[in-house]
Amino acid sequence: MPVSRRGFLLGATAAGGLLALGAGGWLLRKPGLPGPGDYPVLYDPTVFLSIDPDGTVTLRCKHLEMGQGISTGLATLVAEEMGADWSRFEVELAPADTAAFHNTYLGRQGTFASTGLANSWTQMRRVGAGARVMLVGAAAVRWGVARDEIRISDGVVFHEVSGRQAGFGELAAEAMAQPVPDPESLELKPATAWTKIGHSLPRLDAARKVAGTATFALDVRRPQMVRAVVARPPKFGATLESFRGAAALDVPGVLEVLAVPSGVAVLAEDTWAALRGREALRIEWNEATAETRSTDAIFADYRAQARRPGVVALDRGEAAEALSAAAQVLEYEYTFPYLAHAPMEPLTCVMERTDDGVSVWAGCQLQTLEQWTVAEVLGLEPDEVRIHTVFAGASFGRRANPRTDWIPELAHIVRESGLGRPVQLVWSREDDVRGGCYRPMSLHRGRIGLDSRGDVAGWEHRGVCASLVLGTPWSYPEARAGVDRASVGAITETTYTVPDLFVDVHAPTSPVPVGFWRSVGDSHGIFMIETLMDELAERAGRDPLEFRLAQLGGDARARATLERAAREAGWGDPVPEGWARGLASSFDDTVNRRTYVAMVVDVSSDQGRLRVERVVAAVDCGVVVNPNVVSAQIEGSVSFALSTVLRNEITLADGAVVQSNFHDFEPTRLREMPPVEVHFIASDAHPAGIGEAGVAPVAPAVTNAVAALTGRRFRSLPLPLDEVGLRP
Repeated sequence: MPVSRRGFLLGATAAGGLLALGAGGWLLRKPGLPGPGDYPVLYDPTVFLSIDPDGTVTLRCKHLEMGQGISTGLATLVAEEMGADWSRFEVELAPADTAAFHNTYLGRQGTFASTGLANSWTQMRRVGAGARVMLVGAAAVRWGVARDEIRISDGVVFHEVSGRQAGFGELAAEAMAQPVPDPESLELKPATAWTKIGHSLPRLDAARKVAGTATFALDVRRPQMVRAVVARPPKFGATLESFRGAAALDVPGVLEVLAVPSGVAVLAEDTWAALRGREALRIEWNEATAETRSTDAIFADYRAQARRPGVVALDRGEAAEALSAAAQVLEYEYTFPYLAHAPMEPLTCVMERTDDGVSVWAGCQLQTLEQWTVAEVLGLEPDEVRIHTVFAGASFGRRANPRTDWIPELAHIVRESGLGRPVQLVWSREDDVRGGCYRPMSLHRGRIGLDSRGDVAGWEHRGVCASLVLGTPWSYPEARAGVDRASVGAITETTYTVPDLFVDVHAPTSPVPVGFWRSVGDSHGIFMIETLMDELAERAGRDPLEFRLAQLGGDARARATLERAAREAGWGDPVPEGWARGLASSFDDTVNRRTYVAMVVDVSSDQGRLRVERVVAAVDCGVVVNPNVVSAQIEGSVSFALSTVLRNEITLADGAVVQSNFHDFEPTRLREMPPVEVHFIASDAHPAGIGEAGVAPVAPAVTNAVAALTGRRFRSLPLPLDEVGLRP
């Protein structure tokens, strides 16, 4: 879709109005897709912003708001530089338009890899600064005064010498006539002048969500819209052999039953009728290419692979020689299950044919890829697929599935349906838990040594983990060669100084779909590293904190984060009887911009029940744009991760997923949620991501605390607490 100059001035009944964006990246590689650098990075305020006559400024947010606070973050950057009144600032979500709204790091429109704020830092500040220059220019012309005599504060333009002033809405039309400033000429405010960046401004999406007026995909209503659900095979990789839909069509409200690549779709006047119709289907599945193994059998296969050399991911120094000379050698094996994302809002989207293409309403995380895949299914050009982005009720990576399952699934339904009516596709909770995509199960095995001084001396590691990107548009040369960063990146890029390190990896394949899960490979890689660090410290007779600091070498930011978390938590101080304390440290890379998070966790045992009593986190993510939003991300990370430590896993029985809903894939409950303290490391560094970084240290910190409490080391998740007489 072409970038359009919307203009600052909009009437009260206008539809909104806003901006555009550009460059960078390595993700979403696919023949025919726009490539990184195909579009310029746009800073034109008339594309991103509109100003109503009453002075309300609206920003078109290029990233999906799925609860992480990105819309407030980007608005803060613009409002700061613009001098806007926060009480008159609003945000709307941008439609699909790669040329205008692409991620400047990755060259595609999408919200992923914790890059939302990081890729927008300079761009959005320049948008705000450009708008400020244009408003000042308009006032200078109107009043016949010098630009440098004019200042802006809280949405008002002042000329103090003459006492004249005008609101943004009064000047918007004249500002529109001003030339858009060259971005290199813009002077951005120094940190000492910030009144919004670094402050906990109220979230701009909160009021609508509390009032129930925010639009999610399930809220969308179109004239004559029907609902659709899909019966998918119970075993991944199975295909449709045959089906009988007569009984489904007998259900009142059911309108149509049809085959699509993912299974059998039932279309009805309402969701309840569609679900009842699906239950009435009689389907035969062909399981010739299906996954039919159970979890134990898959792990047995992984262990067999781990006994053979894999593809070399890193060969630094002389790991084998260092291990042979080590004073102690620790051998280990770690196992991790499949995990579902289980966002609060299951997958839903709406699609409607139009005279010139198709319109889609979705909490869409990858607009560029979704546009292209829908276009391919329907035989359209990408710019004939108009995606209207609406709020999403969380994702954790589910809506960024590289196989783009849900929106193209609806495109197939629309293509095959003879009703000619808009369709709303609805996934139930069971659909998502049993038929979605998962954090891959994995097995890690290796040897790590200690020298006579009690420092790390040699490390050999082998990982067995399915690639998240192989065979998808997200693939890249290293993954195609057998090394996916999501499998062993935490080890190959560890912050700890390990001169002699050898890592290889196997990438087993299976019909079970895997995808990005919050913190991606760090969810298992950091767990392994940080629990090993504790065990090595114990064997060396050293304090876990002191041991880690000694292995960090020159990484001053990692050191400062660990020390801050330990200090704030009172590391080394006595704990109450029946309590124990553990810590862990992690990092997350946002396209070469690193976030560090360290956590100290207190746990207790009371009458056999394990309780997480407190979490203290130290965070270095560069400039903290909104402390409240970042703290909420860390709190959310703790909540998200705790259930995977205490109980959650996705298991297979003869290839079929056992779990189905929150009763057997249970999220963290309010009664389990500990107080979380978040402490920031002051920094003037470019902001990095925070959405992923807080998850990885939770599980190892809890596990290290449980080990201190029980004397038992654990090398699998969820923790087998019953083996030490505990329960969640």
